[in-house]
Amino acid sequence: MKKLVLSACAALSFAAPVHAQDAPQTLVTILTAPEPQTQLMAMVLAMQAAQQGVAQHVLLCGPAADIALKDAPASATSGQPPKGMSPQGLMSKIAALPGSKVEVCAIYLPSKGASPDVLLDGITVAQPPAMATAMIAPGARVTSY
Repeated sequence: MKKLVLSACAALSFAAPVHAQDAPQTLVTILTAPEPQTQLMAMVLAMQAAQQGVAQHVLLCGPAADIALKDAPASATSGQPPKGMSPQGLMSKIAALPGSKVEVCAIYLPSKGASPDVLLDGITVAQPPAMATAMIAPGARVTSY
């Protein structure tokens, strides 16, 4: 038994120490969910990360990209409990932060038969090569909803 304990202690002494992962430089949030509650929570978490000094890069695809429209559906603009914030309202605040970027996926507008002028000011169309680069950047963390 004593040899077993000594062997275990010896093995543990060679184990590498565990370090907390460094905070990312950029949070890449990919949002596709159609539910306003999920959309708002994604924006809440992105804003919380921004308030902790992490740059934001948001990609909106499918039904979630509707929150970027000037003429967005009521689900995107209606305030939700507990603070009465809407997905579009919080997304707009994130887009206005220095260094933040909010984009719709490259196929969203063509699929709607629309042009970029239907998007809110400051929202642009993502370019796939640049988006891929943002996602695999060493200082990036990707979340998806």
